[in-house]
Amino acid sequence: AHRRDKARTLKGESERGRRERGRDQSREREREMAANRMLSTRAKGAATTSSRLTPMARASCIAQRTARREIPQSAKLLSKPFGLTAGRPRNPRVWAKANKAEPQAESVTDSDWEEKVLKSDLPVLVDFWAPWCGPCRMIAPLVDELAEEYKGKLKAVKLNTDESPTVATEYGIRSIPTVMIFKNGKKMDTVIGAVPKQTLAQTIDKYIDE
Repeated sequence: AHRRDKARTLKGESERGRRERGRDQSREREREMAANRMLSTRAKGAATTSSRLTPMARASCIAQRTARREIPQSAKLLSKPFGLTAGRPRNPRVWAKANKAEPQAESVTDSDWEEKVLKSDLPVLVDFWAPWCGPCRMIAPLVDELAEEYKGKLKAVKLNTDESPTVATEYGIRSIPTVMIFKNGKKMDTVIGAVPKQTLAQTIDKYIDE
């Protein structure tokens, strides 16, 4: 009798254990199903958000996305000087025609420096410049205007320091734009920087024969 009672007790405990494990497994499955339903609901909500927007709201969202995509390209363009590609213009002399019909100051190089400048019968204004120099583009129209205003009294030329480094080195050009006045083959005066037109005119007047 004692053995039978003990067997029944063990059997009852085993059945209770199985039932508890079954309940635990059932609760775990319910939790997983609830979590899956929640994720599914969120995914559906995100997928249908655009369909619930009014036409005006959709247009606004599209405009904002387009603006965000365009900002980096606009910033990239603004970061470069006007008319330059990768810091250098495709045509080195394109700057000279900005806001002017035709440039009045002619170009000079290492090869014709002596002929055009040192042997000139007139005083010569030399504009030392480079294509990548922003202030050089600011002063270039002023040099052209002065060349026209002093025609017959002054000769104005422009020397690209990138293309003619020999002359630039010979005269110690370390900053551009630099404007030098030559007379009778000698350097007479120097003006450094993008100065006003009046400053250049006053410098020229000192060496012009009336």
